[in-house]
Amino acid sequence: MRITVGDTYYTEINEQIRNTADKEIILDEVYGQRYIGCGIKGKTITINGTPGNALGSYMDGADVIVNGNAQDATGDTMNEGSIIIHGNCGDTTGYGMRGGKILIKGNAGYRVGIHMKEYKDQKPVVVVGGKTGDFLGEYQAGGIIVVLGIGVEGIPVGNFCGTGMHGGAIYLRCNDIPQGLPPQVSATFATEEDKKQIDGIVEDFCNSFGYDKKDILKSNFIKLTANTKNPYKQLYTHN
Repeated sequence: MRITVGDTYYTEINEQIRNTADKEIILDEVYGQRYIGCGIKGKTITINGTPGNALGSYMDGADVIVNGNAQDATGDTMNEGSIIIHGNCGDTTGYGMRGGKILIKGNAGYRVGIHMKEYKDQKPVVVVGGKTGDFLGEYQAGGIIVVLGIGVEGIPVGNFCGTGMHGGAIYLRCNDIPQGLPPQVSATFATEEDKKQIDGIVEDFCNSFGYDKKDILKSNFIKLTANTKNPYKQLYTHN
């Protein structure tokens, strides 16, 4: 099924997607409509254009491909499925997501992975090919964030990385540990065993965007994890 979106309101777009028996839907001329794919499952949605905020929010098993950029809150609270973005992405990507994967070829904005969490046997994944802004992994409670820094000099994240982090892991492809990490975060150079944990994730990214996995994984990675089960303890008591 192919839909020319134009100025069609998002509720009508999602209704057409849900009601068609077709499993593959192509959306042309998308001009900032919000909530595309919201709550959808069992469909593959290809978007030609620029979707608006909250793309794939509450998604429950659909696959979304964006041939362009995405805006803020992509994958908000998504439960399952995939969002593959052949461009850049805005702020709060993966907000509260508890399953599925988001792969971004380019850069992403602030607060990527904020409040990410694992739910039952689901482990959410976000991979950013370029760099991210401040507060990456803020309050992260589970899942894996990988920032590959392709084409980026130095450390591919902004300030305050991992603030409030109390679960999950962040992998940064770079040679130096970010400065000014909050006390909730432990930083180490990733071992070969650590890299095995992200091998399949990096492979998915490379297969989606045409990179060589071996070239990516031979680089140094910094691994960030929570260093305590109670990251807020020092706010209230002396340690």
